[in-house]
Amino acid sequence: MSHKKEHIDVLLQWCLQGKQSAQLEIYNRYYKAMYNTAIRIVKDSFSAEDVMQESFLNAFTKLDTFKAEVTFGAWLKRIVINNSIYQYRKQQKKNEVALDDIIYKVEDNNGIASDDVFTELKAQKVLETMKSLKDNYRIALTLFLIEGYDYEEISEIMNISYANCRTTISRAKESLRQKVLSAEF
Repeated sequence: MSHKKEHIDVLLQWCLQGKQSAQLEIYNRYYKAMYNTAIRIVKDSFSAEDVMQESFLNAFTKLDTFKAEVTFGAWLKRIVINNSIYQYRKQQKKNEVALDDIIYKVEDNNGIASDDVFTELKAQKVLETMKSLKDNYRIALTLFLIEGYDYEEISEIMNISYANCRTTISRAKESLRQKVLSAEF
């Protein structure tokens, strides 16, 4: 049975009743965004996939604790971010190195890059440059610029003070700016 047109609240109620088809529909609606969130933090596609799967399992098993104070997507994203940070720190303890540092070059049908492609390549270059930042700078900037969290939320997620969070993000922006300016475009 397809649930594509059902509202998320209805799907969540069905999940609480144990309907696997509702869980599958929720998974299909959110997995791409959650994977993208995880990969920005863990920097490895296999680890990001594991984090995403684990996060969905956590969400479905603890769904009865979801109080709807925020949207389900925001609640799920918080689970993914927390699991991603945990996984990344675990990787660092083992000194694992991420292997997918691939830059994609996109061209239009004539083999000539368009203005949109140049903008895309610049954005990719900035994202690639972000990967070279110190871990706390990279994570803070990802949460701030890409995920849209505010300073207070980031300070909670990263377990640092509000003032330290603002300073870290400011320094991370400056470090990124310097690295981007020193790189060739």
